[in-house]
Amino acid sequence: MDSIPAATTVRIARPTSDLAALERFWVDGVGLEVLWRTDGVPDHGHELLMVGPAGAGWHLELVADAQAAQESHPGPEDLLVLYLGEPAGQEWVARIRAHGGTVVPAHNPYWDTWGVTIQDPDGYLLVLSHRTWG
Repeated sequence: MDSIPAATTVRIARPTSDLAALERFWVDGVGLEVLWRTDGVPDHGHELLMVGPAGAGWHLELVADAQAAQESHPGPEDLLVLYLGEPAGQEWVARIRAHGGTVVPAHNPYWDTWGVTIQDPDGYLLVLSHRTWG
């Protein structure tokens, strides 16, 4: 193989010091599904939670690792952008806020024009863009 196939599955992994807060945000608020989890500390070395849309080619792996989370510093351009093709509904954004999200102004005003930026409990940014990709 000499290139990455378009249908390649993407996993975005990052540490957290509060896995429960991120589960509330991503599952109860954003509405992603729990795809897999470990309880306790298995052979993998860390407790983790994988969330994403069922059947999608991407998911988030949230790893309970307080030391790594302390060393991670999300910046204003560390964005997970979801191109929805329509505006995020007010009730959906309210649900995300009720589960630990904070609506924040975007560092780049482009995202304020084309969506809403929400900070998760760890300080990482999710953009719900009403644009489409492509």
